[in-house]
Amino acid sequence: MSCSDCFRGGVSQSHPTGKEATINGVRSYVAEPEAGLMPKGIIVFITDAFGWDFVNNQVLCDHYAKRGFLVYCPDLMNGHAMSPLMLLYVGTLLEKTSWFHTIIVKPFIFFKALYHGIPWILACRPAKTEAGVIRFFKDLRTSPPPFHTTDLKIGAAGFCWGGKHTVTLAKDEPKHRVIRHSSQTLSLDPKPLIDAAFVAHPTYIKVPDDIDAIRIPISWSVGDEDLQMKGSDIKRVRDILESKTDAQHEVQLIPGAKHGFATRTHPEDEEQMAAAERAEEQAVSWFSKWFS
Repeated sequence: MSCSDCFRGGVSQSHPTGKEATINGVRSYVAEPEAGLMPKGIIVFITDAFGWDFVNNQVLCDHYAKRGFLVYCPDLMNGHAMSPLMLLYVGTLLEKTSWFHTIIVKPFIFFKALYHGIPWILACRPAKTEAGVIRFFKDLRTSPPPFHTTDLKIGAAGFCWGGKHTVTLAKDEPKHRVIRHSSQTLSLDPKPLIDAAFVAHPTYIKVPDDIDAIRIPISWSVGDEDLQMKGSDIKRVRDILESKTDAQHEVQLIPGAKHGFATRTHPEDEEQMAAAERAEEQAVSWFSKWFS
């Protein structure tokens, strides 16, 4: 389930450099490598609650693209992404203020937060959005690659809300497999929808059930101050993955990092920015390994 940290944090001061496009019928943000550079593969960025058009998510997509990937950030919430105003509301509710502000102002802010939060929870819960996520990846696997390659590599990078969907993709359920586009090698048998997965501070994860079912190589980044996933849960995740023989993995516990650190860090918080950069490097290294 979601926690207050799912809806708080800072806003990037950078400006996105990619473009908006429609990918297989879904509005998306697209970030491309430098001109003339052949992409290593496609990373599909599955966002936190704030969705495909939130500046933080788009800027992080740009960072991945500069490292040699074609990045798609699709609207997998069907137009129901959380308003960035929620960052202000939750921040205000959690800050220490005068008694007057607490008694008079905060109740008003609380109801404004409910106005945005409840519709999002109802519209975007994983059970309601999973089919659309799977459909997007199936369409991507069965469509002609956007650049010349006979073995298109596809990865999923999931953050907070998107982490749950990424873990679902990493389970590689037989019913989700598809026959790849005819231009691809070994395309006669149904194949997994993704080749590798990365998650940072995921939500809605069920331990051990979700972890037991993982079959695709997965990299996991989480802070040791994450309200969503305690240290004991991370230890169980690591223990389960280490016991598996059918899935490569890595789990990195980031000291001092809080939930949302990889996407919604306040720019002036040097410690959390360093944690975000560490998660970015972890993701880029992981996808580079499995796309090679």
